[in-house]
Amino acid sequence: MKRLNFVYYCAMGCVILCGCLSIPNSQTPRFYMLDSINENQVNKKFNIVPDIIIGVGPVGIPEYQDRPQIVTQDKNKMLIFAQFDRWGEPLDLALKRAISEDLNAILPGAIIKIFPWNLDIHIKYQLIIDVIQLESEMDKDLFFVVQWTAIDYETKKVLFIKRSELRQPIIPHNYSGIAKALSAACAELSSEIANTLTASPVNPGK
Repeated sequence: MKRLNFVYYCAMGCVILCGCLSIPNSQTPRFYMLDSINENQVNKKFNIVPDIIIGVGPVGIPEYQDRPQIVTQDKNKMLIFAQFDRWGEPLDLALKRAISEDLNAILPGAIIKIFPWNLDIHIKYQLIIDVIQLESEMDKDLFFVVQWTAIDYETKKVLFIKRSELRQPIIPHNYSGIAKALSAACAELSSEIANTLTASPVNPGK
């Protein structure tokens, strides 16, 4: 019996030791973030009444994108969830942050606030953004479809509802390229939003 116990504990020790030795060989997750543009990167800035406060959010994303893993599609449109390539923050928060920072650069006269904001802040316009599609085929383009709504925050009146369909090449053809393409799509969307706000009769500075 003692010999059997000795063999048992030796075997268990080997299993534990092998498990410990295998940990350093496991693949380390990689995390990605969205970049925003700065004032020096803006191709066109838009004029709006100084110090007008614009609130960005909430931002809704499809359920299949609501996860840490970066999601791509194969040629058959089957979803692929990356095991080790992940967003550094929830994707809806990343989009909200990137778009807010982009608008801050594109609309230099405005004050941009991110949802949720302090109720004492006098928001003029609220932008509600819903991502309808976010598709990425690694060897093709990123396809970004967004419906966004501008609301007069005080009266709760819907000023307009717009749909934007944006494509960006994925370069390089990897997960870093997807992050860059989505960042570029956010910048393009922000430019469309700024153009619509400033060209509209609702712009008090027009």
